[in-house]
Amino acid sequence: MQIDWDKTIDDIFADKLACPRCGSLKTTLVAGYTRAPGAADYAPRVHNCKNKEECDARRLVIVCEGCARELRLRANPVDQEGMMTLLINDCRKDLEDCLDYLADYWQEDLDVDPGDADKRLEDIEPDVYAEEDAWRRKLEEEYLTYHRWFREHNVHLPNPGWRGEYVEEILALGYTTLLGD
Repeated sequence: MQIDWDKTIDDIFADKLACPRCGSLKTTLVAGYTRAPGAADYAPRVHNCKNKEECDARRLVIVCEGCARELRLRANPVDQEGMMTLLINDCRKDLEDCLDYLADYWQEDLDVDPGDADKRLEDIEPDVYAEEDAWRRKLEEEYLTYHRWFREHNVHLPNPGWRGEYVEEILALGYTTLLGD
């Protein structure tokens, strides 16, 4: 009798999640949001922070219950599907922020002259646009990895209409997207 050890190991650990802080394997972890810079290492989604030790961005942190207590993190239990739902929704929020920025927030941020209000970001500040476009592309690639996970695991995608709405809005602004056309 031949034993497929890779499959056997995968079956044993299929429903296990590893705490990124202590490494313990659990069927459920806890997830919550925090601005504490010390928790940045346990956030599965890396933010675009230059100096993580001083960054106070609100991050989704997923750890075991014991670590959550030590970090003083208010959190709720999540299984693998719940964790992936939180991750895809958090990524969607960031993509919506990018969309809002491209639509008009950049004009406030850069204090654009009202006479230039009909111009696009790439015409006014090409370097700022290039940075924003690269960040959006990174987020779109991240979104697609979460989306693939739901498909590969035959799990219902939360709010499946979101992607179509995002694509329509980004295309209406005259930009391309990795999420469709």
